[in-house]
Amino acid sequence: MPNFERPQPPVFERVEDERLYRKQRLAAAFRIFARFGFSEGTAGHITARDPEFTDHFWVNPFGLYFGHIRVSDLILVDREGEVVKGNAPVNRAAFAIHSQVHEARPDIVAAAHAHSLYGKTWSSFRRLLDPLTQDACAFYEDQALFDDYNGVVLDTEEGKKIAEALGNKKAVILRNHGHLTVGHTVDEAAWWYITFERSAQSQLLAEAAGKPIPIDPETARFAQSQVGTHSSGWFSFQPLYDRIVREEPDLLE
Repeated sequence: MPNFERPQPPVFERVEDERLYRKQRLAAAFRIFARFGFSEGTAGHITARDPEFTDHFWVNPFGLYFGHIRVSDLILVDREGEVVKGNAPVNRAAFAIHSQVHEARPDIVAAAHAHSLYGKTWSSFRRLLDPLTQDACAFYEDQALFDDYNGVVLDTEEGKKIAEALGNKKAVILRNHGHLTVGHTVDEAAWWYITFERSAQSQLLAEAAGKPIPIDPETARFAQSQVGTHSSGWFSFQPLYDRIVREEPDLLE
């Protein structure tokens, strides 16, 4: 029987190739978020650190519908919040939050945040997700709570507090706001966002129906080591990427 090894994230020799890869994944992530219904007005942003200018990040233009974003639409923002590539403004909240998360976490490439229905609903409980399902175990002992809300985040000091709350975790629940996820690849950060949203939906449904039985800590910890790794997050995104590129190839333009 053939022994197939699971694919791993690519390694690039040229920075130009790595930049294009990240931008293609970023544009695809926005299209996928639109498919899942995560695009709400002008809210939401996903960022990807530039592989050469590591204190800069690529992000969606303010006010452009996620489902219309192409690689050529992405803008590059520096550490001061200035747009250095692109002809559109940046969402001030995107800069205030993401700049501080990227600065505090040099290990991450990408961060994702939107105002999706179940994530923002769950955030009002001031609680971490419970390990009710195998998918939710990806966040077992790997999620944090930012237990504050002061309106729209427009100040980098507020962004610093969010980054501090996130710490070394993959996800942070922003009380009365929603959730934010990070990853070593754009693919991983986007996948954690999607599966956190679905896990929040699952827990809300379970608690509305009765008293769900959580997975015991030892088993949840073991499951986290299987489904919560960087490579698992990257790999889980690949079928979504393949589908969106096949169905909407203009995103690569």
